[in-house]
Amino acid sequence: MNTTDSAPAPVGVARPVPWVHVAWFGALLLACYAPVLMRLGNDWIIDEDMGHGFFVPAVALYIAWLKKDEILATTYKPFLPGLAVVLLGGLQLMAATLGVELFLARTAFIVSLGGILLTMGGWKLLKDLGFPLFLLCFMVPLPSIIYNQITFPLQLLASQIAEHTLSAVGIPVLRDGNILELPSQRLSVVEACSGIRSLLSLTFLSLVYGYFFDNKTWMRWVLLVLTVPIALTANAFRVTITGILSEVNPELAQGLFHSLEGWVIFMIALVMLVAAHKIVNFVYARVAQRG
Repeated sequence: MNTTDSAPAPVGVARPVPWVHVAWFGALLLACYAPVLMRLGNDWIIDEDMGHGFFVPAVALYIAWLKKDEILATTYKPFLPGLAVVLLGGLQLMAATLGVELFLARTAFIVSLGGILLTMGGWKLLKDLGFPLFLLCFMVPLPSIIYNQITFPLQLLASQIAEHTLSAVGIPVLRDGNILELPSQRLSVVEACSGIRSLLSLTFLSLVYGYFFDNKTWMRWVLLVLTVPIALTANAFRVTITGILSEVNPELAQGLFHSLEGWVIFMIALVMLVAAHKIVNFVYARVAQRG
């Protein structure tokens, strides 16, 4: 009696990609969440704070693809209770649709996707793909109630730092909340200049950078924590530079030049993040040598 056809695949031998299963579950997800995803993509276009949104699913898919051989060489056991998580995501979508709550509707997609992974391969598959799944959270804009609670304090902080810096370089300035009164004009540190945009994008990039360039799990958390002061410092520097340039030519504080200035400052923040990583690694190596 020949039993070779029913024998399980040897551990460590990669199986072919189950494209049928991937296509089936992918089609179901798209059918259920197509309106939500289309509106989400539109928000990435019109919301400057979510300019990084287009890159999030692409990077997550790329990381999952890099783990393809490891996953295909691992034996996973289906976990049928994972269907309850898929159902939970569906119920969350229905409730969000009835309540017109975009954040819950969009995160329901991530919940359902996680439920599918749990159903197909149990907790181990969910753990193995947990990082790219977590990255998908960065493609969803923050709910308005949280966004408003974060942006105004950031506006005040940026304006306060800019006030002290401008005074230190000899430019008279009077601050009223998030308004900076300069000799030539009045600068308003609006929501777009609060730093939330660079904070969200830099947080996402710090996680991806840590994943690809450092295999120490604790280092990824360190980089994530360092993202906050780096983003805030870079944004305060942007507001300060805007104030200085406005004294030279008021037109430099608005329009295309102001937008380009934001991109330059963001690149500087990214360089600061890389430099911080190098410094932390240097200190860690020194401490390890002494130990």
